[in-house]
Amino acid sequence: MKTRRLGRNGPVVSAIGLGCMGISQSYGSPDEPGGIATIHRALDLGLNFLDTADVYGPFTNEELVGRAIRERRNEVFLATKCGFVPGSDGRPGGVDGSPDHIRAACDASLRRLGVRTIDLYYLHRVDPRTPIEESVRAMAKLVDEGKVRYLGLSEVNGRTLHRASAVHPIIAVQSEYSLWTRDPETVVLPACRELGVGFVPFSPLGRGFFSGNVRSLEGLPDNDFRRGLPRFQGKNLDANLRLVDRLAEIARGKGCTPAQLALAWVLSQGDDIVPIPGTKRVKYLEENVAAVEISLSASDRHQIESVVSQGQVAGERYAPESFSLIER
Repeated sequence: MKTRRLGRNGPVVSAIGLGCMGISQSYGSPDEPGGIATIHRALDLGLNFLDTADVYGPFTNEELVGRAIRERRNEVFLATKCGFVPGSDGRPGGVDGSPDHIRAACDASLRRLGVRTIDLYYLHRVDPRTPIEESVRAMAKLVDEGKVRYLGLSEVNGRTLHRASAVHPIIAVQSEYSLWTRDPETVVLPACRELGVGFVPFSPLGRGFFSGNVRSLEGLPDNDFRRGLPRFQGKNLDANLRLVDRLAEIARGKGCTPAQLALAWVLSQGDDIVPIPGTKRVKYLEENVAAVEISLSASDRHQIESVVSQGQVAGERYAPESFSLIER
């Protein structure tokens, strides 16, 4: 497994990680046996960067990851997150970045994961009621106490990253980034590079869209949250499928799958980028890991970007009511 460094002075991790959320929620029914088998296979392949969060499940994903790594803790760089507060339906019902919540959330995550130390602890979303400095100071205390090794932030803008970094070193920012979500390129990625912060893209395969396996909403389980995302609906879906089909033509010429090509493109955007594609299937994990070996020339990247450019993608990332959770 190739490796990359998270941040200018951070740890070395596998060149891609594994997003564990989908094992427990969002993409159809939970699959604990399949998920644990996928995590074990990831470790066998040298992939050591596992990503979870307290809100996934809620809480059940951390428990599952904890069970999966119990006998292999020394092989894992473990990331989890705090900040979301589950509502009565189990979905995120609000954001709390207060020091009291962060401390309680960390202690609870440690118990569920069954570990003494979390390698990378993210603030999942910025709490507009709590200055980011207060949140980061609370997280820094966890580092001082040995409960956490490194700090990260998720879905922040450049201004917030600068403010947070003035309080304590931030080694990673996690945001959605893929061929059809390129917003981080304008502000967040430049801020990360200025400050020496690593960048961790989630959903680097467009929530599975670039696999080419999603052709209609009818093919998704009733409880798959992609049914509610604008890019998967109606005319947006039809337009975006045409992009995937064109990407598939390029992939055939490279002797790889569309998913591998899309992931290789993300990897090619810089050695400071460590994507965390999620899956609960060993088959797709192995496909994703193989993408690390694909080299793209400048000409390849230009061809890919001419086929799938931000201006060609139909639909927003989320429904409008979700935008308040993402810093602009």
